[in-house]
Amino acid sequence: MPETSEPKIIAVMPAYNAAATLEKTINDIPDGSVDEIILVDDCSSDNTVELAQKLGLTVIEHEQNTGYGGNQKTCYTRALELGADIVVMIHPDYQYDSRVIPVAAELIRLGNCDLILGSRIRTRAEALAGGMPTWKYIANRFLTITENIALGQNVGDFHSGFRAYRREVLETIAWQNNSDDFVFDTQFLAQSVAAGFRLADIPVPVRYFAEASSINFRRSTRYGLLTLWVMFLFWLNRLGVYRSSIFRKPKSADTSAAVTPPADAG
Repeated sequence: MPETSEPKIIAVMPAYNAAATLEKTINDIPDGSVDEIILVDDCSSDNTVELAQKLGLTVIEHEQNTGYGGNQKTCYTRALELGADIVVMIHPDYQYDSRVIPVAAELIRLGNCDLILGSRIRTRAEALAGGMPTWKYIANRFLTITENIALGQNVGDFHSGFRAYRREVLETIAWQNNSDDFVFDTQFLAQSVAAGFRLADIPVPVRYFAEASSINFRRSTRYGLLTLWVMFLFWLNRLGVYRSSIFRKPKSADTSAAVTPPADAG
């Protein structure tokens, strides 16, 4: 993407019972920073859909709950169909600062990186003061350190709900083969590294409050174990021992857009 071009930027929001926080999230998005906002509702029991329509968003309603990963699959499919050059995924729960969207998009437009994560953990004190539970902070630090070592990265928060992608990332990796649950995000990042894409992060404030979405301890434990399993699969793939379906090229991939991975990227 040439630096002088004006990329089409689409924000996508995987939503489930987000009525209490959706409008605040939308209001913080700087005017003119995105061309379209797509909200995919995963069978909410509140008035998320009605509010999103009132706010002028493009709304897609699932007929049955597909899970967090399944919701994202619909988000990205639609964004690509609409010709997005840059796709920004942000949770509509106001936990992440949507004011940083133009910053993330500009870094991608300039060619500095292919995928941006919003890091909630600039310092331990800041994260805890923002309301992040201590157990969740400890788990995040352990998993993020493990993932940085396994993937050869230096990212501050691998478990962020704010992400921005260059179109080619979504066209190259097999995210359609990923889980429909929360581990979708971990698989996506492992796939991106395996394909040779460049990851980076930018700081975002921590906002933990009653209305912000968060998974409980039991589901967090399962998510953590699955994250470690994905790291194991990444290394099996890199060593050529076993290739999971998530590390295969999607059948519909445009090979002309694919990034040639460096020799040490698996």
